[in-house]
Amino acid sequence: MALLLGAIADDFTGATDLCGMLVRNGMRSVQLIGVPRPDLELDEADAVTIALKSRTAPPKEAVADSLLALDWLRSRGAIQIFFKYCSTFDSTPQGNIGPVGDALADRLGAEIVVACPAFPENGRTVYMGHLFVGDRLLSETHMAHHPLTPMTDPDLVRVLGRQTTRKVGLVAYPTVRRGPAFIRDRLTELRHEGCRWAIVDCLEDEDLRAIGEAVADHPLVSGGSGVAMGLPANFRRKGLLPRRADAAALPSVPGPGVVLAGSCSAATLAQIEAFRTERPARKLDPRALARGEELHEVIAWAREHMASGPVLVYASAPPEEVRAVQRELGRERAGAVVEEAMAVIARELVAAGARRLVVAGGETSGAVVKALGIEGLAIGREIDPGVPATVSIGKGPRLALALKSGNFGKRDFFLRALEVMP
Repeated sequence: MALLLGAIADDFTGATDLCGMLVRNGMRSVQLIGVPRPDLELDEADAVTIALKSRTAPPKEAVADSLLALDWLRSRGAIQIFFKYCSTFDSTPQGNIGPVGDALADRLGAEIVVACPAFPENGRTVYMGHLFVGDRLLSETHMAHHPLTPMTDPDLVRVLGRQTTRKVGLVAYPTVRRGPAFIRDRLTELRHEGCRWAIVDCLEDEDLRAIGEAVADHPLVSGGSGVAMGLPANFRRKGLLPRRADAAALPSVPGPGVVLAGSCSAATLAQIEAFRTERPARKLDPRALARGEELHEVIAWAREHMASGPVLVYASAPPEEVRAVQRELGRERAGAVVEEAMAVIARELVAAGARRLVVAGGETSGAVVKALGIEGLAIGREIDPGVPATVSIGKGPRLALALKSGNFGKRDFFLRALEVMP
């Protein structure tokens, strides 16, 4: 396997999002679930992304897992490393973007690390270091009330500065719009000023391509999947990556379809409402799950209905309902009971014949793929920006999956994903 780009993602759907971007730009991409076995054999791939569950893990654990992933990727010859996190910069004052990025940079000897979460196609832009979602500052969106990573400060220089002891600088938009050479010069200036990190402004896709070209020789790049848009062209310019017409090819996977939703984002809540007008849906009650109730009843219900078409099982709820459950069960317990339930439901429904799964939410996706024993995913064409179709790699039945970040996808995503997956 001639590996060019090795990536480390802090959650499962973020990894899928990144792989989809790379496939769109002509790189054969594979996503691996957790740090792989040393002897894992893969078909030819230009890029491998290791999906970790490190976004909300304790910082020391996140760092340790990320370094193990880095060592595996370097053992396979990766030329450049990409550290992927959410386009809304999901993190806390303690991390984990800063601590993980610092550890990777130290191991790789990276003098300065670009940080650019922008994804204009999905409405995420950065201007003068401030992150916008559509026309609103990040702190004025639903992300301010996220149950695990509330984002109440849109100034990324300030946010990242609280997570690292290293100096954080800014490549402002007037420089970015002048192109790659000017971005490189500004990064050199920041490095001489003692900066380890550089937040980079971005308003359009052309900015992402310019940033990508500017960091062609950087051992480590970080950001959302958007900034990876510009990386494949670097390998082509160096004669390392041919132009591929088949980067997104996947085998066909027929069978019943199931949607599992754990995300409480506004986008996912709207997608649930759209699905419920067309097909059967069942909501999980975390309190009942914590008492050991409801789970087997829901599985029986889903088995009965999926024979006649796709079904939805969801635990998603508005912020006030989530907070009420967290007050009663505790934040960690509330999340854990839902993830455990989704894992069991996925395993039982696949055993009953389900072969096409749509999963909403990074934590939920991680729990599902782990429960199903999936070691990796071959990545195909995007269903919506940031959400590609995938097919499982490894033991067990072949499955078609769409693993969706909670914030991504149009209102009709669930049914459309089941229709267009291979």
